[in-house]
Amino acid sequence: MKVAVYHNNNDIRIEERPKPEIGEGEILVKVKSSGICGTDVMEWYRIKKAPRILGHEIAGEIVESKSNKFQVGQRVFVSHHVPCNECKFCKDNNHTACETLHKGNYDPGGFSEFIRVPKINVINGTYLLPETISYEEGTMIEPFACCIRGQRIMGVKPHHTVLILGSGLSGLLNIKLAKLIGAKVIATDIDPYRLNKAKEYGADEVIDVNTKEPDVKTDRIIICTGAQQAVDQAFRCIDKKGIILFFAIPKDKIGIPIVDFWRNELTVTSSYGAAPVDLEESLSLIRQGKIEVKDMITHKLPLDNIQEGFKIVADAKESLKVVIEPN
Repeated sequence: MKVAVYHNNNDIRIEERPKPEIGEGEILVKVKSSGICGTDVMEWYRIKKAPRILGHEIAGEIVESKSNKFQVGQRVFVSHHVPCNECKFCKDNNHTACETLHKGNYDPGGFSEFIRVPKINVINGTYLLPETISYEEGTMIEPFACCIRGQRIMGVKPHHTVLILGSGLSGLLNIKLAKLIGAKVIATDIDPYRLNKAKEYGADEVIDVNTKEPDVKTDRIIICTGAQQAVDQAFRCIDKKGIILFFAIPKDKIGIPIVDFWRNELTVTSSYGAAPVDLEESLSLIRQGKIEVKDMITHKLPLDNIQEGFKIVADAKESLKVVIEPN
């Protein structure tokens, strides 16, 4: 089978590898769609484990099954990270801190023609894809679930004003979710295309930070860009008792204005990935049509053209979700 091996953002090699063999309780999935995540092109983060086969937002068809739970021919979305449901973190509903979740993955990665889904991922992270959801839309279940997780952590409520710094794909998904909850949303970016998308997807106000600094006090702030200046903007704009969520992270260390942090009782937190409850809610909202994701898929490319896909995502111009179609 063909796989795409990541060495760095500008060096992704198409290679031939043996098709994985499955064991008891496992399934083999023919990958139909695999999304390129913003973290996939975060080179300083990814290159530490290169070379490797990336890809963690997949949907496909089961072609072999040794599981009593799933059958050949079924359409599925598969989560790459799943919790054990037994450790202290899982028992406290902090599934994304579970060591099993952080260590696990499917084999070899979503940018390949087939993946072997380990038994624990079959049990805790494989979901039937309704016929009303296309394979490409299925790749959006995981990224939207991450937004659900983040806004669950920070407790976004209808009466809140939410400032979203960065209107790339994750920022836009967070806009859609915050508006679904009923919050007022202010969004920023430096790119006209993304600012227009932020307005189109429901932001009550958009700010081009090239020309204007946000001059607001908000209840919740979601940082969806790795730009260091966004961190400074967040601390200038957060209201008393407010919560700042690092959805994306900068490369370098950050400074906290400690007097404001103490005097105004601020909270700074982060979210990583998604738990099963978030994935289930994401799938449900997409299935019910309460969140539209198809309009966010701007590019579809074959596996052989994955290098082009990485360039599109890294350049961050007129694109949102780039989907690779290995089969």
